[in-house]
Amino acid sequence: MERLGLYGAGLFVAHNINGGGSEGGGGSESGVGTTWTRRTWQGHSLYDVTYGNGLFVAVGEDGIILTSPDGVSWTLRNSGTSRDIYGVAYGNGLFVAVGGFNDGGTILTSPDGVNWTVLTSGTGNDLNGVTYGNGLFVAVGSGGTILTSQDGMSWTQQTSGTDHGLSGVTYGNGLFVAVGWNGAILTSPDGVTWTRRTSGTRDWLIGVTYGNGLFVAVGERGTIVTSLDGVTWTAGALPTSRGFWGVAYGDGLFVAVGQDGYIITSRDGITWTRRTSPTKDFLNGVAYGDGLFVAVGGGTILTSP
Repeated sequence: MERLGLYGAGLFVAHNINGGGSEGGGGSESGVGTTWTRRTWQGHSLYDVTYGNGLFVAVGEDGIILTSPDGVSWTLRNSGTSRDIYGVAYGNGLFVAVGGFNDGGTILTSPDGVNWTVLTSGTGNDLNGVTYGNGLFVAVGSGGTILTSQDGMSWTQQTSGTDHGLSGVTYGNGLFVAVGWNGAILTSPDGVTWTRRTSGTRDWLIGVTYGNGLFVAVGERGTIVTSLDGVTWTAGALPTSRGFWGVAYGDGLFVAVGQDGYIITSRDGITWTRRTSPTKDFLNGVAYGDGLFVAVGGGTILTSP
C-alpha cells in the first residue's frame, strides 16, 4: 500500500472546521486532544498505533515496532520481519499487526507487544488495516482482501465483493466497517458476509473509527464521512485540500490526523476544530488509551495532553 507523504445514499452537508491559519492552528483549550507534544523519535516512518493491556504499540516501515507504557518513553522491539507494517490492533489478550510490501500480506502476533511471531497470511496482497470486535480479528488490504481469525493465528479469506483496495477497518455497534479506494465502504455483522454501501464520495477513504454512536471515516482531500448505522453515510469536503490518514475516538472526542501534521478534533463528528501541531510531518495513525491520545507519522510521535 502506498502511504502518501511518507515515502449513503448519503445526504451531503458541509462539515465545519473552526480556527487555524496557514501555519498555526486553532483552538485555545487545553486538555486531551487539544494540546500536543512532540516526543523523541527520528527513526523510520510510523504508520499506525494502538493501545491494549497498558501498552501503546506503534508500527511502521521496514518492520519497525515500538512500545510504550506512557506514550513518552518508547522501546524498539524485534518484529522478525523487514516488511512494512501498516496496521495494528489489540483484542482477546493479543496484539495483531499486518502489512506487506507488494509481495504478499504479512501478519504478526504478540501476547505482550515485546515478543512477536510472524505468521503465514495466505494472501499475496498487502494488508493495510486490522481491528478486533465480537470475538473476531478482521484484516483488510489490497484488491479487496479481507481475512478473519478468531484466535489471531489461523486466518480465513472472505469474499468482499470488491476489488478496490481497502485501507482501514473498525468495529462498533455490532458491525464491522471497512473503507478504501474510490470511496469504498463495506459493512458486515459477522466479518464473513459483506455489503457495499454508498459513501457519497469517490475520494480514497483511509481511516475509520467508531465512538459515541457514530462511525467516522476520513481520507484524501480533507474528506470526512459519518454514519449512525454504517448503512447511510453523510459526506462533505472540509475546507482544506490536505488529506487525513487516521482517526480515533476517546474521552468524548474524535481526533483526525494527516498531511503536513494536521490535527483536527470534534465532539460530534460534524463540527471540527483545527489544533496546533508541533510538526509538519505527515501523521498516519492515532490511538487513545489511558487518558492519552498518541499520533504517529513520518519519524514523529505526538501525545496529548
